[in-house]
Amino acid sequence: MEQPSAFATARRIELFDELVDLLLTEGFAHLTLDAIAARLKCSKSTLYTLAGSKEQLVAAATVHFFKRATDAVEAKVAATTDAGERIPAYLTAVGAALSVASERFMTDLEAFAPARAVYERNTRIAARRVRDLIDEGVASGAFRHVHASFAADLAATMMVRIQQRGVRAATGLDDAAAYRELASILTHGIRT
Repeated sequence: MEQPSAFATARRIELFDELVDLLLTEGFAHLTLDAIAARLKCSKSTLYTLAGSKEQLVAAATVHFFKRATDAVEAKVAATTDAGERIPAYLTAVGAALSVASERFMTDLEAFAPARAVYERNTRIAARRVRDLIDEGVASGAFRHVHASFAADLAATMMVRIQQRGVRAATGLDDAAAYRELASILTHGIRT
């Protein structure tokens, strides 16, 4: 099987980046494939090389967004050497990654099951990552001895409420602000 050229791969990534930026800004429920192609200055057939339908395209773009966000979040964590600062670095970076998503995108994401499933999966992964960071902080002495699984479950519960829009409904905080608040409350509660 022939491997795609570096140019084809770079162009594909560029198109996904442009698509993600468009969807994050404007949402996607109201957009047709024709409108997306026009906005990205490509043909519908080019879009069909990325995915077989609008629904598959949106799902793939959502995966691409979360992969891009995960890379940025993990870069922030990797740059943070103090174990006590890794959880706030992580959760604040998650909030920053989500802050680029418009209200319309978040509403469309919640209403579209395949995209919502991607967000839910990433929320579960993030909760496991928080548990690992708590374990690291306890082991290093940066955090008091806490039941890491409980603290992570507490964080995961709030992360799911953020993802499901419950926090916004109850507090008015958008997802990014809610993650910043979670980082502050969680880390202050477990510091030595």
